[in-house]
Amino acid sequence: MSDVTAFRLVDVTDAEVEAIEASYGPLAQAVRGLVDATIRSNAGPEVVADALRTVEELTARLREDQIDGPSGVNYNATGKAWNWGNAAVGLRNGAAPPMTVMHEPDGTTWAELDLGAAYEGPPGCAHGGVSALLLDHLMGVTASQMTRVTLTGTLTLRYRNPLPLGPIRLDARVSGEEGRKVFVEASIAGGLGTAIEAEGIFIIPRWSGEFESVVASDAGPA
Repeated sequence: MSDVTAFRLVDVTDAEVEAIEASYGPLAQAVRGLVDATIRSNAGPEVVADALRTVEELTARLREDQIDGPSGVNYNATGKAWNWGNAAVGLRNGAAPPMTVMHEPDGTTWAELDLGAAYEGPPGCAHGGVSALLLDHLMGVTASQMTRVTLTGTLTLRYRNPLPLGPIRLDARVSGEEGRKVFVEASIAGGLGTAIEAEGIFIIPRWSGEFESVVASDAGPA
């Protein structure tokens, strides 16, 4: 398996993972608030300079003890997995909106979230690349159904209407499978109705069976 697509087994308990999330989740949320305030603030130069010094000091403190490279995708012996650095849903990623994916019994998925000033493209609207990011993630999760590894093969987007900043909803479903290919359809709707329709082909990599068997072995009986 390539290091780029590696999933790491980490020797931590569920309780330890939950404690880390309880600590860092609010910090990431505060960072999102800082980004929004930086964009929209009318504070004067002295306030901005003081804020800069404070942010730089806090950043230096956090960097005193950090890992090398990206956060990656990790799991523990019970099968609990986390992807804290993910650009769409990363709990510790202050740049992520974030998005929580909801799973229905029939395999469909959806998410509702609020896009603020940090995600603007055209005036007052979400950046098209941000929309693509959110769709790619939701569709990948839909293809995998959280039971197998799938990677984006192709993603086709049709921008129907602008997507105003504010509340949005994404929906996705598997439309078919063929060998190692999983076909997914999805959409994003906002204040002006359906903004984007998407179709994607997601690939089950050849090494996925090996990975899934390792996870099952590590996790033990359900």
